Amino acid sequence: MAKHSLKEWYIATRPWSFPVSSMPVVVTTAFLFWYSRTPEAGFEVNWIAAVLALVGIIAFHAAGNLLSDYNDHRTGVDGEAVMLPLVNGSFQPREFVRFGVTMLLIGIAIGFTLIYLTGTAVLWVGLAGALLTVGYSWLKYHALGDLDILLNFGFLPVVGTSLVVAGEIVVPALVLALPVGLITVGVLHANNSRDAVSDKAAGIKTFAMLIGPRSSVAVYQLELLLPFVLVALAVAFGLLPWMTIVCFIVFPRAYRLARRMTGLLSGGGEAVADVDVATSQQQLFFSLLLTAALIVSALL
Repeated sequence: MAKHSLKEWYIATRPWSFPVSSMPVVVTTAFLFWYSRTPEAGFEVNWIAAVLALVGIIAFHAAGNLLSDYNDHRTGVDGEAVMLPLVNGSFQPREFVRFGVTMLLIGIAIGFTLIYLTGTAVLWVGLAGALLTVGYSWLKYHALGDLDILLNFGFLPVVGTSLVVAGEIVVPALVLALPVGLITVGVLHANNSRDAVSDKAAGIKTFAMLIGPRSSVAVYQLELLLPFVLVALAVAFGLLPWMTIVCFIVFPRAYRLARRMTGLLSGGGEAVADVDVATSQQQLFFSLLLTAALIVSALL
């Protein structure tokens, strides 16, 4: 068994995708910091718990990536053209399983630490997250992967972060779940839309395959553009501070990505080969702008 550098292990986890899991925790923490300064709030931000929650969800995400890649490789979903570490032979399948299980155990250990520090309510959120992580591949192969991601990287991080950072479920924080979660689902949807042909050959059925390429393009465009509408509505109804409109700085980028996705109809998967990575970057930029706006609003 060949030895691997820390960099190789790190790359094997697909770190470019980590913003989709870490940013919901970061944005929710920023929201709770802002909301804690309002008369309606009755809590203070637990910053230690916030850091642990961030590290924990990244560990769960890394585990999900590793185990998903192992299952894709085992079932023949990843073709030879996809230069994943398992496909090009630089890693053995059992190494991915061991590493994935290790990351899962780290996430679980952090979860129990948070339970000890903040109470047992977060246990149920952690269990739900672990089940969705372990079951992701099966759900993805049965056209339910998009729902898994929306729950696991949209709603659960908001609820879980609220519980550990504020000590309660801060219902107003749920206003963030869809705007951030939809872009996160867009990362998976772009990937599945690109790989529809190879996925069909492997005998699996993703949501993108179920609805077809034309509808897949429309769904992706909705996932990229609707979050801006939701933020504007939240500001209009006083659910978010007015500064969060700053996220519209990256609206032109979202619009360009939405137009690029139409290339799927004429050029197939190769025409949108890197749209999933670009979508992950879009989620990062969108979330960082929201985070900055919420922090500045809290300090003013």
